[in-house]
Amino acid sequence: MPNVMIRKSDAGDLLFYVAKKDMEETIASVELDDAEQWGGEVELTDGSRWYIDPISPPPAFPTTLRFKRGEE
Repeated sequence: MPNVMIRKSDAGDLLFYVAKKDMEETIASVELDDAEQWGGEVELTDGSRWYIDPISPPPAFPTTLRFKRGEE
């Protein structure tokens, strides 16, 4: 379960960065993204999927969270 840094780009998109892999991608979709909770399955623009248990209340960005690789 890698530590992932999530931050907002200048355009307002969420960026997903894994330092150990030097991988940065834009988040295409988040399963749960509302005022109550954030998380679940996260899909990146490269098609990869990651998972985090939903967080309530949603985190403030930038933040570092632990994700699991999702099923592709």
